[in-house]
Amino acid sequence: MVIVLILAVLLAYWTWRTWPRIGHLLYDASTALEARLYRLEKVTMPIAEMGMVTYQGGPDTPDRTLLMLHGYSADKAIWLRFARHFVDDCRVIIPDQAGHGETGFKAGGGYDIPTQAERMIQLLDACGIGKVHVIGNSMGGYIAAWLAAAHPGRIASLTLIDPAGLSSPEPSDMERLLAAGTNPFLIHSQDDFKRLYRMTMASPPWVPGVVLAAIAEHYEDRRDELAEIFEDFHASQPIGSRLAQIHAPTLLLWGREDRLLHVSSAQVWAKGIAGARLEIWDGIGHMPMVERPAQTAALYRQFLERPRR
Repeated sequence: MVIVLILAVLLAYWTWRTWPRIGHLLYDASTALEARLYRLEKVTMPIAEMGMVTYQGGPDTPDRTLLMLHGYSADKAIWLRFARHFVDDCRVIIPDQAGHGETGFKAGGGYDIPTQAERMIQLLDACGIGKVHVIGNSMGGYIAAWLAAAHPGRIASLTLIDPAGLSSPEPSDMERLLAAGTNPFLIHSQDDFKRLYRMTMASPPWVPGVVLAAIAEHYEDRRDELAEIFEDFHASQPIGSRLAQIHAPTLLLWGREDRLLHVSSAQVWAKGIAGARLEIWDGIGHMPMVERPAQTAALYRQFLERPRR
């Protein structure tokens, strides 16, 4: 009986020590497998300051190149289940933006929105791409909108999914926390991460607990880096004064249950961009392309076909 008890204690201790590590292995293996299944290859592109790690796939179609930009603290993997719907007939490029994912972080590297947008132009140049259909979520939407305003000749169409960059008429849960001095993205414990995760999506896809534990540990390890990135991009000039400079066909998609960026912002964006099409989905949070990848892809496909006609 004593031996069984000792073995049980040792097993519990080993599980506690290795739990997040197992999660990291599972996460890396599953994302690599999904990328391979969806025919997306990992490619490192040299730009001025760094090697930018990307997923790339699909045929070389100059008029159908899609650039997908993730949000703050995320990485290129969040687009995988959305991108799979386009690799048959579009060239797809999904970067880990500077400070994120495998591209990595450099202290003092400059993570404000204009700098990040210029890095995307460098990436397009390195890929030999003239014009691109850009789609961005959250901070990635902020960058995408900045690109459309600052480099209109490079943007064939613009799609913004719950974009950052404007003050919302009504505060979100995140904005209330920030006003109280708490940044929910700066994680100190597993419980902190669970609270953040619940804020990001209204109906998230199932993820094993061991993987969520690994992601939480990753956020904790990167807390100081994420604080610098947040400070840089939050100090950037709001996009509001530049919305009138956006002339590309524009689709806006917002989840009505978004707790990070309040849905009331959607009307501000729609009024600021001439001819923008606005869709607001019930029961969806901050990342529709993760919560409803096939449905979001169908909407985007419909939008892409309109300019062609």
